[in-house]
Amino acid sequence: MSLLRSAARLLNPALAFAFLLVLTPILAGCNSGDEAEPTAAPAPTMMTRGGIQDDDAQNDGDSGDADAGSENAAPGVPLQVGDEIPDGTSVENMPRRSAPVSLDSPEYAVQAFLWWRPEVAEQDLLLAEDMGFGFVKQIFGWRDIESQKGVFDWERTDFIVGTAIRYGGVELIARLDFQPDWARSGCSDQGPPVNMQDYADFAGAVAERYRGQIAAYQIWNEPNLAREWCDQSPDPARYAEMLRAAYTAIHAADPAALVISAGLSPTGSGPPQAMPDDVYLDRLYTAMGGDSAGHFDILGVHAAGFAAPPETSPAEAAASEAYGGERFFTFRRVEDLRAIQERYGDGDTRVAVLEMGWTSDQVNEAYKWHAVSEQTKADYLVRAYQYAAANWSPWITIMSTIYLCDADWTTQHEQYWWCINNPDGTPRPAFEALKAMPK
Repeated sequence: MSLLRSAARLLNPALAFAFLLVLTPILAGCNSGDEAEPTAAPAPTMMTRGGIQDDDAQNDGDSGDADAGSENAAPGVPLQVGDEIPDGTSVENMPRRSAPVSLDSPEYAVQAFLWWRPEVAEQDLLLAEDMGFGFVKQIFGWRDIESQKGVFDWERTDFIVGTAIRYGGVELIARLDFQPDWARSGCSDQGPPVNMQDYADFAGAVAERYRGQIAAYQIWNEPNLAREWCDQSPDPARYAEMLRAAYTAIHAADPAALVISAGLSPTGSGPPQAMPDDVYLDRLYTAMGGDSAGHFDILGVHAAGFAAPPETSPAEAAASEAYGGERFFTFRRVEDLRAIQERYGDGDTRVAVLEMGWTSDQVNEAYKWHAVSEQTKADYLVRAYQYAAANWSPWITIMSTIYLCDADWTTQHEQYWWCINNPDGTPRPAFEALKAMPK
């Protein structure tokens, strides 16, 4: 497997994909479902919370050299960080870190869709590593893992986690959402469970199985939208309960894991359909008693660029009809949310951009007004990372671009137009630009 990985790295993304298809056995149990709904930067200073960077020492999660590794370890023997991983090693016996992963400012991440097809999972993990990105975000759909209370199907998650560990070049961020019907039914898309302890039990079970192997967990997604909250008016106090329950369960199972709050949708719409992201965040802090401790290690935000270049300030976006005329219509909306965090005295908690990007959509009317060309998308993404490195360090950390394209998306899917590559794995200009970008 290591020879296959090394050879694939030497090829461009399209050839690497073909190479993997020829030489990698296709695992049984693949499904053609829609993965989208399964169901030089300055070094950061020491931070109190959200991934401490220590230049003088590496934690147990750093891959390092394998000098002390057990090259001939048997597949059934638990391995240590740095050990060579023999073929056939189960994920239970793969290396586990004992301390949180260190986080630079910024860290480069991309969201992928690794779930249904093993060959796509392998391809996209290699593509992320080829770009020089250290993190991949993946949805771990609750409904796909725990079909009945306490009954878990770990087949796909084992493959994803095991493949990421074996390849060794990327860390995983698992997004935990999409409740099963037994936890709550009747939602058009997804929503919080009736009993929040059910979600905490699920999150704890995932963290226990992948203790020291998954770097971070994102708790739900865009809870300020009714469609993500079982079609009910967004409820920051209820989400605070979800955060505390999940945080407690995850850290009890895996003290090395980082817990990230959900990114909020940039919107100006009010209840019952939505709640503006800044209003929601302010009320979330109120519900947490003004203190994020015990709720999350890193604040998650979303930072779509819309029509504006990444350097555009919220005030400039609000003053420009072409940019949308609202403060949230810009990548730098992050700064408004950071100001709320600091107002509550939470400035030592770092920030992760869990979704960022620009669309090139010329098909879907809701997105056409802020579509850019593929080349402009490439330019803006690079400039966004550069702006963050120059202006948001040391508090900014993970910055996750959307997306490495789902293999099943077509031009009729709005998500297709945000991608940095094509559904067949071939690159678009943004992929090449991000790969070439100094990091």
